[in-house]
Amino acid sequence: MAATVVCRAVGVVTPLVLIPVMLKEFGPDLYGLWAAIGTVTAMAAFADLGLGNGLMTKLAPCYATGDTARARRYVSSAYLLLTAIAGLILLCLWSTSPLVPWSGLFGAEGDTVGAAAEPFVLACLTAFVVNVPLSLVVRVQFAYQQVAQSNLWQALGGLLTVPLVLLAVHVDLPPVGVVTASVAGPVLTNLLTSCWVYGRALPELRPGLRAADRAGARELLALGGLFLLLTVVMSVATNADALVIAHVLQMRDVTDFAVAARLFAQLGVLISLVNVPLWSANGDALARGELNWVRRTNRRMTIVSASIGVTVGAGLVLAGGPLLETWAGIRPAGGVWLLAGLAGWWTLLAAMSPCFMVQNAAGVVRPQLWGWTLYLAVSIPLKWYAAGRYGVAAVPVTGTVVYLLTVVPGALYGYRVACRTNVARAKEPHR
Repeated sequence: MAATVVCRAVGVVTPLVLIPVMLKEFGPDLYGLWAAIGTVTAMAAFADLGLGNGLMTKLAPCYATGDTARARRYVSSAYLLLTAIAGLILLCLWSTSPLVPWSGLFGAEGDTVGAAAEPFVLACLTAFVVNVPLSLVVRVQFAYQQVAQSNLWQALGGLLTVPLVLLAVHVDLPPVGVVTASVAGPVLTNLLTSCWVYGRALPELRPGLRAADRAGARELLALGGLFLLLTVVMSVATNADALVIAHVLQMRDVTDFAVAARLFAQLGVLISLVNVPLWSANGDALARGELNWVRRTNRRMTIVSASIGVTVGAGLVLAGGPLLETWAGIRPAGGVWLLAGLAGWWTLLAAMSPCFMVQNAAGVVRPQLWGWTLYLAVSIPLKWYAAGRYGVAAVPVTGTVVYLLTVVPGALYGYRVACRTNVARAKEPHR
């Protein structure tokens, strides 16, 4: 957790350092183009098809039992699949790029900005796609309880981006060269991390063509497909609020909601910081049959997470109004009710997060998927009605109530399934 704090801090500071440098180098038009292209890579976050999550779930039992041969098959199969997918995407990207009106897609007006659109897109998307298979090393480190080392490597990558950009500016590279330097940091970091992990820390897991097999690939694709569907449904369900408000209310209400939600999203980062390391730890414990540890830790972390949600959420409700006015110069239309709704939403997510970590570790995805799918189907029309009748503050309140009625029952059922499927293993002698 301490290493994750360092990584998050670097992730916050690095853009703040680079923004004035790149804005001065590019000017407002080229910088706006680069920022717009960055949103495309953010929307392509599902490019690993859920294989990263599936790999982490499959590796945790291998770590617990010391089955390095099986673990290497999973690792090799995942790298082979994602490398092939990345290669196919790059081939399609570079071969069809001249046919795509990139300047029109990004609204790049003017000769200079329009001419920069295609090279900017190719630089950003190429780095993103290349990094998809390379980023699997992070999942391997998490599964093998090397969370701190992984976060410190990622922090190094964030720091590496700054000198790369400054060097590109210093030697007067063209704008596309500066963009390439800005996106090269994560790629180089994961490459160096892979060399260290598979060369020194975990050489027994070094991926190879001969170690990959069809059975392992099928298992990863099946589990990864479920994680992919879950991620897509969750992303749509949790990001639809602004669209609902935009259609029912006015654009200034969207701004009020979006700025307030961005403030409370930091609570989500804190929740993730606390709970994500439990994924691999639960997988290890379940593989060893240590159900008592899993249940005891789940209870404790539920209390800890909910307490963090209540404490931080209450603080943001009390101080959020003046803070938003000072920081962004706005007074949300929903006032304290909007802030209270957002606090309730994130507190509920915090309380359920440890339960989801147990299910993810056990590969029990379907109850979560059904819960979130039902939430998506029910919440959108109810939020639409509530926003029109009661205003913007009703949106997070409605979401919280629907979450209690749809996702929470699925989460509790999935938790019982995850524990029940491991009861037999719990009765076996420790291996």
